[in-house]
Amino acid sequence: MKHKLLRIAWMGSLATLPLAAQNPSPSQPVTGSSQTVQSSNQVQVPAASTNPSATPGQIQAQLSSTGGTQRLTVQDAETLALRNNPQISVSRLLSLASGQVTREQKAAYYPSIYGSLTAVDSKEGSRIAAGNLNNSSVYERAAGGITLSQLITDFGRTNNLVAAAAFHAKAADMNAVATADQIKLAADQAFYNALQTLALQQVALQTVNARQLVSDQITALYQNKLRSQLDVSFADANLAQARLLLLDAQNNYQAALSMLSEVLGYPTQQQFDLVDTDTKLDAPPDSVSQLIDQAYSNRPEIASQDYEYRAAQHFQKAERDLLLPSIEALGVVGGTPYRPTVDGLQPFTSWYGAIGVNVNIPIFNGFLYPARSKEAALRAQATNEQLRDLKDRIANDVRTSWLNAITAYNRIGVTQQFVDQTNLAVDLSQTRYNLGLSSIVELSQAELQQTEAQIQFAAARYQYRIAQAVVRFQIAAP
Repeated sequence: MKHKLLRIAWMGSLATLPLAAQNPSPSQPVTGSSQTVQSSNQVQVPAASTNPSATPGQIQAQLSSTGGTQRLTVQDAETLALRNNPQISVSRLLSLASGQVTREQKAAYYPSIYGSLTAVDSKEGSRIAAGNLNNSSVYERAAGGITLSQLITDFGRTNNLVAAAAFHAKAADMNAVATADQIKLAADQAFYNALQTLALQQVALQTVNARQLVSDQITALYQNKLRSQLDVSFADANLAQARLLLLDAQNNYQAALSMLSEVLGYPTQQQFDLVDTDTKLDAPPDSVSQLIDQAYSNRPEIASQDYEYRAAQHFQKAERDLLLPSIEALGVVGGTPYRPTVDGLQPFTSWYGAIGVNVNIPIFNGFLYPARSKEAALRAQATNEQLRDLKDRIANDVRTSWLNAITAYNRIGVTQQFVDQTNLAVDLSQTRYNLGLSSIVELSQAELQQTEAQIQFAAARYQYRIAQAVVRFQIAAP
């Protein structure tokens, strides 16, 4: 009778093992579309009301959300992030603002026209006696006119300032592209991290179900004097540990949804029906040198820094041109409706006009212009060194991301083997325990290893997806 009860308990425990812990088919490949923790591509959140681990007094963590559940793929996540994330708007507005700086510099090519209205009431016979060189007489008058000034040439300074502004604008455009790439990466990472935490939550839920059944079976055996209270204590401790794991998994999933909502530009947390449409896992490239060359060609940060270097070169030339003369044409025209008579004569005509040319020749200003030119040259050299440093860092980032992708890809096969071995260990430990050949300690250790293997396997696929997204970002691949 005792052996019959043990056999029934053993068969019941094997029938309720977690789905992710069951032995896969020997023909199942280690990598590929069949390596999924869920039974289908569509991942749904288990209902809180069906959670068998819920105990009286527990509070279910559920952040407030607006609207219903939204179906979301990784492509949808990228589209929403590029459309709603405020950092995209910030980079676009800064790019537009940089374009206006080019127009500001081009304003020097056009004439400057302004109007003047002047009215003077002076003491009769007054003179200006102090100050700089002044008109010795002040007359009562009321006049209005227009002044025009036009730059003829400053020997290239304005041209270089316009070119520098244009390169700054191009650099801002590349920064906007880089921001978009960063947002896409953040969306991919948040999406796959949410899928990973959801898979871990399902593993934790299945673990609670399995350990709950084992605890109930051992408790029943203890009540029938077939097991000791120590066995019950170990089973209950394993169940409590599984419940703690489930609580952490539920919290991590809600936090992942909150992060995903933030990346997608939502002010409140959204509930998503996450759908993994990428069922095929491609192996990483065999060589990293081609990836580095691709990064050098495609990364917008490199293009932006190169434009900044060109802008610095043109600005240095503009600062050097301060030492050259500038030639301006001037013209004024106006009328004097009120012109008093002084000693029977009118000092003003009814209208006035004049044209002229002004040549400004810098002679000495305390070595200001040479210092500005030298400063600009040094800053241009520093910008070039920053470009070289950026390329070195990007090359290192590409190598690191490539190595991480290879490691993450290999972890999928290793964790699959880990799951297979722990499943076998649990089966053998359960059999030995049911036959009375081992203690509950051996079975508990086997169950702990099985849970760890399930967690590692559930996370491995999405960790590789994140590693792939990082590689695509590092080489600026579409």
